[in-house]
Amino acid sequence: MEFYEQQVPFHLEELLTISAFLRQFIVKVIWNRLVEDSTSPMYRVFESAHNLLMMLYDRDARRSFTPPGHWLSKDIRTSSLRNELEKSSPRAIMILEKIPFIIPHKDRVILFRSLVADEKRRLGITRESDVPAAYLRIHRSRLVSDGFEQLNNISSNLLKGVIRVKFINDLGLDEAGIDQDGVFKEFLEEIIRKVFNPDSNLFKVTNCESPMLYPSPHSSLQEDHLSMFFFVGRMLGKALYEGIVLDTPFANFFLRHLLGHHHTALYSPIDELPSLDTEFYKNLTWVKRYEGDVSDLGLTFTYEEDVLGRIESHQLLPNGSAIPVTNENRIMYIHTMAHYRLHTQIRDQTRSFVQGFRSIICRSWTSMFSAPELQRLISGDNVDIELSDLKQHVVYYGGFHSSHRVVKWLWDILENDYCPAERGAFLKFVTSCSRPPLLGFQHLQPQFSIRCVEVPDDEDTGDTVATVLRGFFRLPSKSRSNPHHPYRLPTASTCFNLLKLPNYPSKDVLKDKLKQAISNNTGFELS
Repeated sequence: MEFYEQQVPFHLEELLTISAFLRQFIVKVIWNRLVEDSTSPMYRVFESAHNLLMMLYDRDARRSFTPPGHWLSKDIRTSSLRNELEKSSPRAIMILEKIPFIIPHKDRVILFRSLVADEKRRLGITRESDVPAAYLRIHRSRLVSDGFEQLNNISSNLLKGVIRVKFINDLGLDEAGIDQDGVFKEFLEEIIRKVFNPDSNLFKVTNCESPMLYPSPHSSLQEDHLSMFFFVGRMLGKALYEGIVLDTPFANFFLRHLLGHHHTALYSPIDELPSLDTEFYKNLTWVKRYEGDVSDLGLTFTYEEDVLGRIESHQLLPNGSAIPVTNENRIMYIHTMAHYRLHTQIRDQTRSFVQGFRSIICRSWTSMFSAPELQRLISGDNVDIELSDLKQHVVYYGGFHSSHRVVKWLWDILENDYCPAERGAFLKFVTSCSRPPLLGFQHLQPQFSIRCVEVPDDEDTGDTVATVLRGFFRLPSKSRSNPHHPYRLPTASTCFNLLKLPNYPSKDVLKDKLKQAISNNTGFELS
């Protein structure tokens, strides 16, 4: 309220000028090597200016008040900085450590992927390796427990390698499936979907307009919950390591835990509280602005909550129930309460999760991102699909090709009949994530593909000469299971980012069947 609505002590326009000056000042000080001596007066000025700039940047990352491109450097060329980074120049490294946001986000994502690729080369990890780092046999009915048992105790370097998965069905038989990266992607997505589902009691959703995930304060009701958090952190790290995009939205304050930003001296938990509980934040700030005698409210340094129908009281300070909240200590009360809700209450769960995540993803690799940028790294860009990019990097099978009439109809429907939200739903139907990858579809793994298929999945034995010829020459076939109604719904193998599309006779039939398929493909949603 003070910063955005009352705009005290500065108007937002003044803060734009201040932040632009600070950004320019800090870049020039680093670039001209004026802070190499940490005992110099200039270094103390630099540190003060940097602290203020980071406060403004953090505020903007939580709720933007700057125009697009405001934080990018106008003083040095990105190419010059990139060249210096490649040479491990001290000043370029310092810029990346101190003010990474002056570099375009896309360039930082490219740098992140190159750091991962460099480590894979050092570890000798290749997709073509005949010997996988680990081979898993996973029962569908015990997916999480089997994955936990087989992966949690292997070394981090092995987990970074190629993992092969064989699924076992309910009858105890091996499922048919190509032993390639797609099967592991399906395994990883299923693990993530199950453990992040609030019904599992490992994670909860925030009490905000847009519910986000964070560790459940009551996860201890589940056996061995801290080991599970460590395992889940590793699985998220593995997904990020492999560039697998996940539709998993995390609360901003929890992302800052992953980044380690909450350890900085200027961090204030009250600023992050709205990302956990908007109503609770409003109530606390109401106490701050209360004009009467706060002691009349009967508050003490305790927090009470309902746990399975039983009210539990937590002491915010030693003997907190005997310490009344007064006009003199209410600021301390507000910050202590915010710290308890964001940190103390989930300290053990968060520590285990972060340890698991960091065993795969080095802290220095993500230090160049803000919390919202880390979310984009995990979940892709929250933008409309760039169809020209998708068309350029799609692979066709079963007789389909770029000039096939069904393919042309598909692109026309997506471009002219679908809105951005519907295009996102289409992408989620095929890949399990509604957002495109940050660096474009050429970085989607496995590659986006479309295959002409005329039979149900249980009758699909792969491409044959006959099926390819039927697809190529636009000859419809009939399913053995339903010979009188050949126009089945499209399906998708999200593990391979594969759309299975029948050879429909008209655009209208394709449009209708595609709409049905997408709307019927429902998974768990946050609510």
